[in-house]
Amino acid sequence: MNITLLKKSELGHAGSIFFITLIFASITASEYIFAFRDVSYGIVLSLLITLCIYIIISIFDVGRNFTRSAESLALIPLYVLFTASLPWFFIDQQLLLPAVYSIILALCFWHVYEHDIDLKGLGFIKDKALKYSIIGILLGVPTGVIEYLILMPAPSFPSIEPFNLLRDVIYMLLFVGVAEEMLFRGIIQSDLSRVFGWHKAIVAQGFLFGVLHMTWRSSYEIAFTFFAGILLGYYYYRTKSLVGPIIWHGVNNVILVSVMPYIYPGILSWFS
Repeated sequence: MNITLLKKSELGHAGSIFFITLIFASITASEYIFAFRDVSYGIVLSLLITLCIYIIISIFDVGRNFTRSAESLALIPLYVLFTASLPWFFIDQQLLLPAVYSIILALCFWHVYEHDIDLKGLGFIKDKALKYSIIGILLGVPTGVIEYLILMPAPSFPSIEPFNLLRDVIYMLLFVGVAEEMLFRGIIQSDLSRVFGWHKAIVAQGFLFGVLHMTWRSSYEIAFTFFAGILLGYYYYRTKSLVGPIIWHGVNNVILVSVMPYIYPGILSWFS
């Protein structure tokens, strides 16, 4: 018995670019609805976006690089879908952050495995790791202060405790830093650069990084994370290493939530 396989219809270069652009627009719309309108609608839209991406790349031939870019972009609605819809109420609040970011890490490593991506090629390298880490620390402190002045988050505890600070450092570096830098810079930026070149890829992933911070409901925070995403993307592009961006990102967040909320009131009172 002869079985004839259906040949995929080709979208063409212009059609493939429109497809990727539509994914960006859909993610932006779903994040806006999730943050400002209705969480449940945002979750449903994330599911629909993911399904549509995989249906389209199954039916149409959009080209290898465009397909890979579409699949990497699909990680964003998948991330929203898993983290926002799972019943996290049974997890201790202090373990919630690593639990959520473990999902993101799992999605990233699944993508890496599916596409047979070399972790060293992705940016997990030892070469000049100390130098890049020091630069990351020096950059993370001032950006963390700036982001604190934008968001002004309340302290989580009455005072700074060594255990809490150490725990936050571990969480922000090994979970938040690794997960978000691997997703946005290592995977999405790298895949988009194969299609649009590194200039546009850096701006595009920075845009998505800002969009994913809509949940703060602050236009200043969206703008800050957009430009921070571009800077992190450029740092990754120049060094070809994720070490520096991970340290920068982690230190920024530690300063934001674990240091500034406790010392800023004292600084204000000292100057008043």
